[in-house]
Order: sequence, then structure tokens, then C-alpha cells
Amino acid sequence: MSALFQPLQLRDTTIPNRVWMPPMCQYSAAPQGPLAGVPGDWHFAHYGARAVGGTGLIVVEATGVSPEGRISPQDLGLWNDTQVEAFRRITGFLRSQGTVPAIQLAHAGRKASTAQPWKGGAPVGPDAHGWQPMAPSALAFDERHPVPTELTTARIQEIVGQFADAARRALAAGFEIVEIHGAHGYLIHEFLSPHSNHRTDAYGGSYENRTRFALEAVDAVREVWPDDKPLFFRVSATDWLEEGGWTPDDTVRFAHDLRAHGIDLLDVSTGGNVPRVRIPTGPGYQVPFAARLKADAPLRVAAVGLITDVEQAEKILANGEADAVLLGRELLRDPSWAQHAARELGEDVRMPDQYGWGM
Repeated sequence: MSALFQPLQLRDTTIPNRVWMPPMCQYSAAPQGPLAGVPGDWHFAHYGARAVGGTGLIVVEATGVSPEGRISPQDLGLWNDTQVEAFRRITGFLRSQGTVPAIQLAHAGRKASTAQPWKGGAPVGPDAHGWQPMAPSALAFDERHPVPTELTTARIQEIVGQFADAARRALAAGFEIVEIHGAHGYLIHEFLSPHSNHRTDAYGGSYENRTRFALEAVDAVREVWPDDKPLFFRVSATDWLEEGGWTPDDTVRFAHDLRAHGIDLLDVSTGGNVPRVRIPTGPGYQVPFAARLKADAPLRVAAVGLITDVEQAEKILANGEADAVLLGRELLRDPSWAQHAARELGEDVRMPDQYGWGM
């Protein structure tokens, strides 16, 4: 059997193959009112197509644990029961196709309240359904972004509770895996990195203090998330700074802490916390970070970043550089990538009965 199509067992969950879809925001929910943050027909069709196409695991896009935790006013959320009911339709369909449904819980921090990317992605104010962002320190992401409100200790604890509440709702909505978003310059990453965290209290300064909020959020989610279900964490393995940022060595150390706090798999990405930093992109450019964690940390790891063709993906797994591959843009271009890969590798293709006659 090819590496791509070996099942992966995590706790009591079996993922049928190693072709996974990472969280990719669709910015397609209502920005306000009773349907704010609620998935609709676009989300059902979008995720459903990738499940029909044979994807083993689908991680639903960054979903705000609170209204102000969204990246844009059009992001999904899990802060009320209306959202739960709408997600059930999606998770039920994904399971019916043999796909494991997962969801990424997130808080955007100082990068919150922005326009949809196709409208420029600039920060928006109340006239466009925006709000005042918050962060570990009163430091703007860049010259376009407003200076965020520095979080008090009480507000930090409130957000920890929001992560736990969202995890409870994710369970009620039928998700089998939760991923905590600790990457790409959003709130948890902002606390981790000395570039964005200039606090002098128990949540800033030392490595132990800068990781405190992340581990508190993990503990709060793990406490309400069933022991038999996996918990993922998405990490930016580096800020791509020569000094003054989060580093690969920090990530290896942090992986050991995350394992001790109940994380089962690291979804390994990079960057997002420093504007205009030089990143040497290219096919599989983030895979070496996953490979190092696979070798040096006691966790399963998934690799992401310009993974596009079947041979490339198969080699990453066969060489032991990761336990799974996450195909982002390629799955946007080709919802049936997994089925095409299976045929190329001589594997049995999982195909809905309604389409099987055409094979």
C-alpha cells in the first residue's frame, strides 16, 4: 500500500488516508445579525465536494471562538447554538462520505477585523461591521493595522474559557477532531513570539510565560474534549527572523510541552507574525520543519506548504518527514485530488455510488 493511502489511528479515531485538507477561510458567512458566523450553502458545497473527492480529513477553516476573534466579519464562528445546528449538516455529510470532520478554533488577535481578501484585506471599522482588535501588547501588526487593546489578565482568562466553550460546541456539532490555531500571527502566536509579546507580567518575557496562554487554552479544551478524540495544534515553526522572534528550537521545545498537555498532532506551518519578512518559498518549503519535529518531538506531525503533486506527497510520507500531508491550494483547484492520486498509485479509489458507474 502507498504511504498516502494508509489509514492513521489517533486515539479512537481512524482517518482513512493521509490526504488532508487544511483550514482555509472562505470569508463567506453573514457579518452580523442572527446568521453571523453561521455556515451556509457555500460552506456545505465547498467542504462536501472535497469529501466526495476522497479527502481523508477535512479541517474546517479558522472559526472564531467569539465575534471579536474572527479574522473578518464574514468568518465562521462557534459561540452560539445556531452555528452548532448549521455545522451538523456539514459534519453529517462529511462522515457519510467516509471523511473525518475536524475544525480549527481560533482567535485572530491584532490581525482581526479585516476585509475579505478579494476586497483588499485591509482593517475595517464599525461602518463595515468591524471592531477594535486585542492582543498581548499594544503593538500594531503593521502601519495599516490599528494599535490593538492590550489584554488584561481577566480578559485572557475569558478567552481561555471561550476556547473551551467553542470546543464543547464543536463536539455537539459532530466534529471528531479539534485543532487549536496557534500559528500565522494570530492571538496565540502573538503571545508565543517575543516579536509581538512585550508583556512584563506572567504572560510575557520568558519562554514559560509566553507559552502560558497557549497551554492554558490547550488545557481548557482538553478538559472538555473527550479523551477518545484527538486534539491538534497548528504552529508556525518560525517567524523567519534572525533574532527576536519565535524559532524552530522554540517549536521543538514547545512540542514536548504540548504533548504533555494532551496534544496528539502538530500541524506545522510557518510565518504570519511579521509583515514583509523574507520567506524562501518553493515546493514543500515548510516540510523540513515538519521533518525536524517528526524526528525530535514525541508527536505526530502533518506537513503543509506548496505540496501539489502525487509523487511529492508520497515521498514526504515514505521518507518519514511527516505523518500526513495537507493540500491547501491544490484542493481548491482539484477537489478530487485524492481520487486522482489513488488511481496514479494503483490504489482502490473510494467513489460515491452515484459516480461509480462513470469510472
